Amino acid sequence: MVAALFTYAGPAYVGILKHLGKDDEAEKAQAEIDKMKKNVMDSAFDGDWFIRAYDANGEKMGSKECEEGKIFIEPQGFAVMSEIGKDEGADIKTLNSIDKYLNTKYGLVLNNPAFTKYYIQYGEISTYPGGYKENAGIFTHNNAWIICAEAYAGRGDKAFEYYSKIAPAFNEDISELHKTEPYVYGQMIAGKDASRFGEGKNSWLTGTAAWNMVAISQYILGVQPVFDGLKVDPSIPHEWDGFTAVRKFRGATFNITVKNPEHVCKGVKSMTVDGNAIEGTVIPACDGGVHEVEIVMG
Repeated sequence: MVAALFTYAGPAYVGILKHLGKDDEAEKAQAEIDKMKKNVMDSAFDGDWFIRAYDANGEKMGSKECEEGKIFIEPQGFAVMSEIGKDEGADIKTLNSIDKYLNTKYGLVLNNPAFTKYYIQYGEISTYPGGYKENAGIFTHNNAWIICAEAYAGRGDKAFEYYSKIAPAFNEDISELHKTEPYVYGQMIAGKDASRFGEGKNSWLTGTAAWNMVAISQYILGVQPVFDGLKVDPSIPHEWDGFTAVRKFRGATFNITVKNPEHVCKGVKSMTVDGNAIEGTVIPACDGGVHEVEIVMG
């Protein structure tokens, strides 16, 4: 997981160095990122997903070779967004494995299969009953990372499916089961192995709200700040006709209208800012004022 985080955050550091004119340092940093990606593919891609870790004895955790806990959610999203093994199809294989093994009607479980006995090398996570906490519970916090990854891969339908399963606003009809307040995320939801599958736990105790804000605004709606301006590259459910958004950025206000006449999940066909055509998906930074942005997907 740490290796995937390194390759996920690394390009932002490279971008900062280039922006500061430190090209030599940027080149060195990029070389380390590329080296790490190769190491991950050589040592941590399990064929259909990325392993969770190696334990103190050098044994794999979260691998097909394991007796239980064969797949974990944590490293997958960051590895996909880092494009580790993308040329070999590792990103889509990983996302499909998440859907197959971790997806449930109430969200994505943390690992699968659940541990049924104590593993001394794993410690606490194998002590919980199946479906609770770190033993195959639905941790809403790390669900957001997969929402981001699905949107990043252009699979807006799946991204919004995962979001709607854990967002409080979509759980009103199961309030008697869900238990927690209908306006706040809980730390976890009981997983498919639990006796009370779908019951929420530990409301307020999570970073989910912040991560889901990122997932929705920057990945699904695709409104993302970059060095040269404001990038708008949505990854939405195909049935959406489009959406509108207002983004204040570097002293300017952008009224964004996105139209999706062909009902695609991803792809910007055209963009205009104040009636002027813009190449690509980045709105150039403006010095204040209110600007009208129109985007057509296709």
